[in-house]
Amino acid sequence: MLNSTRSSFLRLQQEPQFRLSCTRVDLHFLQIEHPFDGEKYETAARETLERVMAEALLRSGSTRSAVLAVCLAVSGVNHPTDEYRILSWLRQIFPSHVRLFVQNDSVAALASGTMGKLHGCVLIAGTGTIAYGYTEDGRKARAAGAGPVLGDWGSGYGIAAQALTAIVRAHDGRGPHTALTNCILHALDLSSPDELIGWTYEDPSWARIAALVPYVVSCAEAGDQVANRILLDAVQELASSVKAVVRRLGLCGEDGTDHFPLVMVGGVLEANKRWDIGKEVINCISKDFPGAVPIHPKVEPAVGAALLAWNFLIRQSRKDAIRS
Repeated sequence: MLNSTRSSFLRLQQEPQFRLSCTRVDLHFLQIEHPFDGEKYETAARETLERVMAEALLRSGSTRSAVLAVCLAVSGVNHPTDEYRILSWLRQIFPSHVRLFVQNDSVAALASGTMGKLHGCVLIAGTGTIAYGYTEDGRKARAAGAGPVLGDWGSGYGIAAQALTAIVRAHDGRGPHTALTNCILHALDLSSPDELIGWTYEDPSWARIAALVPYVVSCAEAGDQVANRILLDAVQELASSVKAVVRRLGLCGEDGTDHFPLVMVGGVLEANKRWDIGKEVINCISKDFPGAVPIHPKVEPAVGAALLAWNFLIRQSRKDAIRS
């Protein structure tokens, strides 16, 4: 599934010097009219991709024939069949000389923190969450990232959904009183927890629910034990995702102390509150893996995708030169 609502396209130009120029184009893959009709969904997704690629080239002042390589990093690309499908669409857009690469968007996020080098682990925690890792010899592993139904615990959606559940439980008498009730009801302009049911299912989009996370953090900072427990659980979930990837790939070395990049991306991990979720996640991971080197990228993941395209092109060119 392609589920980006906004994407950034960057053009990396070699001459006279490396230059990055950013072009933003809106994508609306999730708002396609027939999401469960396979043929109609695929047609709509392909047409959307063609349209935004054309607009990106137009805004950047380039042409399809001038492109050397494209790296498309897309949320939901989790299987070789996903990659093959999108590659086939790209092949219909660009001339045969263009090198095409498709990756999960977490790979671009990792590259944004390592300047294009695929080594280490990235933790993304925004509306959803995923941990994704690469070794220097090309092995990769992931944890979480299966969506809210199958377990994006620790994500913005997961945190906010637990907060809403806590309010309902408190209202029913099945759970402890919590300051989340008054805080979130006031924010949503609702008068009773009963009204949360209608508000939630009127538009149960993931981002709409996840937008409530700041209220959970505020309540935890004010001393609410229910909100505090929700955030502590989120920290454990996010840290466990990273630990699972690190162990599977052996990024920490045999004795568990080897250094490796740990790229942190996403609004949930931003240090803008006293209750710093990102800092607590790092502390939890460092207890088991003291060699983890936290990196908060200074550039957006689209820069990582551009660097990946460049590095893929260089490696492929070298392979072609050896064959010839």
